Amino acid sequence: MESSHANDVESGQLLPIPDPAESARLLAGLGAEGPGGTPEGFRSGFVALIGRPNVGKSTLLNQLVGTKVAITSPIAQTTRNRLRAILTTPSAQLVLLDTPGIHKPHHLLGERLVQSARGAIGEVDVVLLLVDGSEPAGRGDGFIVDLLRHCRAPVHVALNKNDRVDPERAEELLVSYRRMLAGEGDFAIPEPRPKLNWPLHPCSALHGDGTEALVQALAAELPLGPQLYPADAVSDQPEQLLMAELIREQVLQNTREEVPHSVAVSIERVVDDGPRTAILATVLVERSSQKGILIGKGGQMLKTIGQGARLQMEKVFSGPVYLELFVKVVPGWRRNPARLAELGYRGD
Repeated sequence: MESSHANDVESGQLLPIPDPAESARLLAGLGAEGPGGTPEGFRSGFVALIGRPNVGKSTLLNQLVGTKVAITSPIAQTTRNRLRAILTTPSAQLVLLDTPGIHKPHHLLGERLVQSARGAIGEVDVVLLLVDGSEPAGRGDGFIVDLLRHCRAPVHVALNKNDRVDPERAEELLVSYRRMLAGEGDFAIPEPRPKLNWPLHPCSALHGDGTEALVQALAAELPLGPQLYPADAVSDQPEQLLMAELIREQVLQNTREEVPHSVAVSIERVVDDGPRTAILATVLVERSSQKGILIGKGGQMLKTIGQGARLQMEKVFSGPVYLELFVKVVPGWRRNPARLAELGYRGD
């Protein structure tokens, strides 16, 4: 293994991070009794966001909760974890699961990501299938529709990127998705399948158009029940997971196609000494050439990545952040079951 780092953390003792699973359990336990009471007819439950890579699931998640809880990128397969965000309205609380995009996997990491997305389907009260509504329905969408065909939970379809749709093509695009749900044309399946009457919701995750009606439709499908989390909660994920994702987002944005899917981030230590948070993180790559790209000439690329990540962290955590980044070469980590488990990619 090889390693290198860029240091902008002032001296101080770095403390171990609490166990992520234990942190999640503690956070999930907050408000389990329905803090403050809930009005009559209140609904609560879980909604899974399912779709192909890069259709805007993470962007929609952030739009719905009104803050950044999931990273976004023009690069496909950005999401690797089943992130949970929390949206509370006067009449309902939706726990939203942002799942990895369903795609044909090419390595063990890809297999576990798809397994994670599929696993979410059977664990929720409602499934939201997100598609790129600015393009006609495709075979990748049809594959997921067939996967969801026997889903016991109600399914809604969000036609995202409505802001990109030419009004003259709007009806044509809607028809393509209606035909897909009916199993007609290129989506016809040899064996008889009933027509699917899943509601279609044109919307824009980027600008928020149509999202209020979408939330109302999803909330109406949830079972009656109390708040599962405090009303002001937006996520139950451990903070170190978001820290790692914000660093990985900067890698994706700054290196584009050169190294993105060969990168993982591990948060090693966190120091919170009052007004500031100091973070030590390791960026894993598979080859020495990728390490060179990440560091850049004179360490400039790593500095750029660190600066971008710090700015995002300071917005999320509302305070100054000091970040120390290491780069480590771990050959074949995406195909190593033990290494994947250490990084939290278990596929469950």
